Amino acid sequence: MIRAKKPLLMLSGASLLLATACTDPGYVGGTNPNQKTQQGAIIGGLIGAGTGAIVSDSKGKGALLGGVLGAVGGAAIGNALDRQEAELRQQLDGDVRIVNTGDRLILTMPQDILFPVDGATVAPALRDDLFKVSQSLQAYPNTTVQVVGHTDSDGDAGYNQGLSLRRANAVADVLASGGVPYGRLRAIGRGEDQPVASNLTSEGKAQNRRVEIVILPNA
Repeated sequence: MIRAKKPLLMLSGASLLLATACTDPGYVGGTNPNQKTQQGAIIGGLIGAGTGAIVSDSKGKGALLGGVLGAVGGAAIGNALDRQEAELRQQLDGDVRIVNTGDRLILTMPQDILFPVDGATVAPALRDDLFKVSQSLQAYPNTTVQVVGHTDSDGDAGYNQGLSLRRANAVADVLASGGVPYGRLRAIGRGEDQPVASNLTSEGKAQNRRVEIVILPNA
């Protein structure tokens, strides 16, 4: 039991660093422009230290080495996501919402501008944006991509499930036609199961009708 103290202390310290990186007062407004990169490094370090602790010797060397290697890998992932996010914000119009969580990018496109009512054919005006996303995915090949369709709660739940999957497949097909290998793409239909707003208002329903392109760095 005594040998476990060092890895546990390292993990506790890394957790404190993660909280500090999120609210570093040294940046104006408390916003750190490299926050996602730092979070990636710290998260990687936590994972690496935890893994290393399992196989560490009596001096805790495994936890230390695992933490260092994990931090290096996490920083690289965070840095790549930061760069890809910045490039996509420059390339895409304001209709596409981009969120960087530190371990993935989530691009949200409203279905009302992507598709005709009750249809699953991508609007010609949006194909250009999707081709730009395809180019970005090719520039950052070490990722997998989930294309997730969502609907509001109007109509039959089973029909909504099928419609969301058809729309996800339609977006994935455009990404593939832009040069992204099908092996990197996974189309998923969530139907009405994961709303982000109330389905009791027209505004909320519009937010729930969406396609999300989730970019996940490979481990």
